[in-house]
Amino acid sequence: MGVVAWLKSLFVLQLLIGFVFVVSGLIINFTQLCTCVLWPFDKQLYRKINTRLSYSLWSQLVMLLEWWSGTDCTLYTDQATVDKFGKEHVIIILNHNYEIDFLCGWTICERYGVLGSSKVLAKHELLKVPLVGWTWYFLEIVFCKRKWEEDRETVFSGLNRLRDYPEYMWFLLYCEGTRFTEKKHQISMQVAESKGLPKLKYHLLPRTKGFTTTLQCLKGTVKAVYDVTLNFKDKQNPTLLGIVSGKKYKADLSVRRFPVEEIPDDEKECANWLHKLYQEKDALQEHYEKEGSYPGPTIIPKRRIWTLLNFLFWATLLLSPLINFAWDVFVSGSPLLIIGFMIFLIVASVAVRRLIGVTEVNKTGSSYGNVEAKKEN
Repeated sequence: MGVVAWLKSLFVLQLLIGFVFVVSGLIINFTQLCTCVLWPFDKQLYRKINTRLSYSLWSQLVMLLEWWSGTDCTLYTDQATVDKFGKEHVIIILNHNYEIDFLCGWTICERYGVLGSSKVLAKHELLKVPLVGWTWYFLEIVFCKRKWEEDRETVFSGLNRLRDYPEYMWFLLYCEGTRFTEKKHQISMQVAESKGLPKLKYHLLPRTKGFTTTLQCLKGTVKAVYDVTLNFKDKQNPTLLGIVSGKKYKADLSVRRFPVEEIPDDEKECANWLHKLYQEKDALQEHYEKEGSYPGPTIIPKRRIWTLLNFLFWATLLLSPLINFAWDVFVSGSPLLIIGFMIFLIVASVAVRRLIGVTEVNKTGSSYGNVEAKKEN
């Protein structure tokens, strides 16, 4: 292990990075709260400000992927598709197999200037997660409970509200509804068999209602659907904890662009189109398993320095007073102050670990097999 790799593995450095993210996030969330007074007077100004505030938080996670761990991201697509990146409203369909699949999506968003304005159809439980859920709330993220009877009004109103969004947005959909595991896959394929649908090897059966509704509400705003299929070299199984520890991964993303004009308007036909798309995604993953790469030309977008500069700004602002305070505590020799500071460090480390835990595969739930889940499709 080299010196740099050893330094990245040190818990104290990881804790300091977590401290910067958490405290800066709280500052950003408070600032976002203050911007709410703008909404009744200038909705678009409110959105532009919050887009940049969210960028300041999310880009710290992207910095970890790009600069701290040095993870490589290679796109398998044509130049004509890349030329449209960041220049149109789109819906992104991404497979949900890995703990850091969202982070790989964010790094592509960042490199093409749409990180702050990126959207997602998120499960309602995430609204309660500090920093993440709070930031998404101010960004007008659409939350759902994955029960259509309860979600219908919320989802329609949330999506319709985004039709006049002033910044180009990439709207992410995990059509599988939950992260892939072998157990979920078995249940999902039982559902596929009961409905007479083709079985998938590398994906769960897509839940069509979210896609058809999003496309219906945003038609006229979004210009295309980007189908993104993610995999990692050498059968790597990346984790956010691995990223924080400085471990490097190699991500490959196949990107296909479908103009919305090519997607059927009829809900049933649109659902069939999505099922066919997932059969094609499965074929792409089968190709990757055999060949170690996706078909087609490759493009490696350059990382930008803004994520690093943003983190250095927050680190300089927040770590200087923390280090000075820690020094004063230990120099004072007061057992009470020292114990209090140690308790603070323990609480901070637990808080950071719990935030990381939100992404872990073995801690994600699934409603596959439930009556409610079967009714959704």
